[in-house]
Amino acid sequence: MNDGLDSGIAFMKMHGLGNDFVVLDSRVRPVEMTEELARAIAHRHFGVGFDQLAVISNGRGDAHLTFFNADGTTSAACGNATRCIARFLMEETGKSSLHLTTDRGDLAAVDAGGGLTSVNMGPPQLDWADIPLAEPMDTLELPIEGAPTATGMGNPHCTFFVPDADAIPLTEFGARYEHHPLYPERTNVQVAQIVGPDHIRMRVWERGVGITLASGTSSCATAVAAARRGLTGRKVRIDLDGGTLEIDWRDDGVWITGRTMHVFSGRLTPDFLDGLA
Repeated sequence: MNDGLDSGIAFMKMHGLGNDFVVLDSRVRPVEMTEELARAIAHRHFGVGFDQLAVISNGRGDAHLTFFNADGTTSAACGNATRCIARFLMEETGKSSLHLTTDRGDLAAVDAGGGLTSVNMGPPQLDWADIPLAEPMDTLELPIEGAPTATGMGNPHCTFFVPDADAIPLTEFGARYEHHPLYPERTNVQVAQIVGPDHIRMRVWERGVGITLASGTSSCATAVAAARRGLTGRKVRIDLDGGTLEIDWRDDGVWITGRTMHVFSGRLTPDFLDGLA
């Protein structure tokens, strides 16, 4: 996205299954992102609105990605945003595979055909210290009511397996467990219902955001947790409120595949930016 104008900040609005993002391209015109600016852009009435914001910058590979939550805090990983940006960069460059870098690490992205984009989100973090949790413990079943599973995907996750995911009052449930003392950096919360040996229904509460229609890293974490507990195989379909993702936990990492959408491009005006001063 070439920002040829002198005023304002150009952006793209994208989503992966309704998990929506504002994307800023800092490769040509550097963008200094702050918590205050991220929160202002995130506001769905006074700003643009997003679940996460991503900044594309130059890196060791094809690009480096940095992620911000709607509350202005940063996140090392965002699976659906990575897929959206990978699709944009593939269309920009004509490449069918990319090497992306994030605070999570190096990620491979490929064109999966049929409008689908796949990203390897890397190996899951299964040790308590890597997730991280507040103290040593078995991450398969935490000492929390419901015995959820803890998983790290560059960000922390807490997955509850329930008989009916749609029956859980997620607004109250997610807010309560996001701030559980076992998670010093807070956590994403998933409620997952096993539909079959390769099929999961899942709903998501994202830390620093709230309920979202989909989440890539949450889907990866839930697939890993289900496989570890013997509830499914390592390749599953996950139905979220916004659509379906395919997750494949391979030897080289957890692959996530699904559709993406570049909805529109726009510009943050000087009036909006001056209002933050």
